[in-house]
Amino acid sequence: MDGTAAMPEPARLSFPDEVEAESLRSGQLAEAIRIAEALLFAASEPLEESEIARRMPDGIKAAEVLQGLRAHYEHRGINLVRVNKRWMFRTAADLGWLLSREATEQKKLSRAALETLAIIAYHQPVTRAEIEDVRGVAISKGTLDVLMETGWVRLRGRRKAPGRPVTYGTTDTFLLHFGLEAIGDLPGLDELKSAGLFDGRLPKGFGVPTPKDDAALSDDEDPLDGDETDLFEDFAAEAAVDDPSGEGNERAA
Repeated sequence: MDGTAAMPEPARLSFPDEVEAESLRSGQLAEAIRIAEALLFAASEPLEESEIARRMPDGIKAAEVLQGLRAHYEHRGINLVRVNKRWMFRTAADLGWLLSREATEQKKLSRAALETLAIIAYHQPVTRAEIEDVRGVAISKGTLDVLMETGWVRLRGRRKAPGRPVTYGTTDTFLLHFGLEAIGDLPGLDELKSAGLFDGRLPKGFGVPTPKDDAALSDDEDPLDGDETDLFEDFAAEAAVDDPSGEGNERAA
């Protein structure tokens, strides 16, 4: 021996190793999924993702938790679905027939109402006059009444234009009914062509607009004012200007 004292080994760090850290995170993630599941199950209406995120443990992202929860329920009797930025549990689509006795029969929409709904979905925010311009025929007040009664169309605001006409847009109920996560999931021109909805040659420059349904008002919209009765009275006044007979031109559609 040379008499030199052996150097002490450096102290080992007390932090968890990679395996322990991964185990710890997995436990936190599992608990976060349980929390999200409980919140969604108890909610009486769809929950905003931001509200779920507020309840998550530190370091856990709500998006990751919700995607994991959605995958867990993918093949079960209920599914986790997203509409815009809201999440909810819903009966699996292929089991809907089991609840047919409980379902309220949906009134069949007229051709005019379907065309109006499509125009609103793709062109929103849109006024009655703008809808008529696209359709090429006047619409009656009853057509928009029916669409709002179904909960698929809502009053958005007022156009910054002479007369300040009311603008219309779609709702989350519309997305849910048609199985869409976002309005941008509506089919584009190529998809409509492949579905056989356009036959023959289309006019030069023909296109399908990219739909948007931002909750915030656009630059050319003002907030709604007055109560709902006043708004419908305004609509009736607009319709009377274009159709003094009060019958509308729906039969020409």
